[in-house]
Amino acid sequence: MQNLVKFLVTALVDHPDQVAVDETTDDTNLITVNVSVADEDMGKIIGKGGKIISAIRTLAKVKGVKTGQKVKVILTEPQTDQSFPSAPPAEPSQS
Repeated sequence: MQNLVKFLVTALVDHPDQVAVDETTDDTNLITVNVSVADEDMGKIIGKGGKIISAIRTLAKVKGVKTGQKVKVILTEPQTDQSFPSAPPAEPSQS
């Protein structure tokens, strides 16, 4: 399952070297595929109205049905290194 999702995602993005696909299976035989892409490529994977990620999920579920497994594809947000202050900066006093 991981190979299918990685193949589909890398074909769509501008930065295929930053695609990370991780697969886990739980006790109920549910396969969870976590997909992470570069921040610039998030829009390409989601698509207009979520159509692209929905199509990827549908293809993964179809393959899962053929193999007798349940599949869930999750698109994870990229981790940003930016840190934001907890409070806005104080406005300078005008004297």
